[in-house]
Amino acid sequence: MAVIGPQVSLHQAAYVHGTAHLYGKISVGEGASIWINVAARAEHQEIVIGAYTNIQDFVMLHIGDQTPTIIGSHCSITHHCTIHGCTIGDNCLIGINSTIMDGCVIGDNCIVAGHTFLKEGTVIPPNSIVMGAPGKVMHTQNNYVRNRLNAYLYYKNALAFAQQNYRAWEGPEFPQDIMREMARLQAELEQQDAPN
Repeated sequence: MAVIGPQVSLHQAAYVHGTAHLYGKISVGEGASIWINVAARAEHQEIVIGAYTNIQDFVMLHIGDQTPTIIGSHCSITHHCTIHGCTIGDNCLIGINSTIMDGCVIGDNCIVAGHTFLKEGTVIPPNSIVMGAPGKVMHTQNNYVRNRLNAYLYYKNALAFAQQNYRAWEGPEFPQDIMREMARLQAELEQQDAPN
């Protein structure tokens, strides 16, 4: 059974695994999912997890001395990440075993490659691909579709896990569902980019 402190707010989260530990002032958005062995503590600042964001296995979320931890919507915080007192925009993917330190600000639609270390106060512009230790912007491209699609996969998987279906990605309808969602996201992006 998950350990969820009295100040934690779950706003229709899709799934919270029984091994998760959430303490302090934490808000988990609609459709978000908290996976195996996630640990989150907010003793004096707050942790905000946006709608449809997934916090994957063994992620550690903590606050900074002077900074909260704010994670936008439709993000994927992948396995073994340490997210510490920073702000992550919408539609971001933070790669496996990355560390994001106090005061960092990551713009919307970014990808942070696995094993990246972002030192305190690093600012990453939107639509960046970041890697290294310390992490640096290596490419600029709009990652909206791929990152939203990854978050969608985890949302659907979370709904399945909540129903004790642990093989949702193997069904024959799954590839078709993914193609439909990809087409919808691409059309959404094109509409955003169209001149007014």
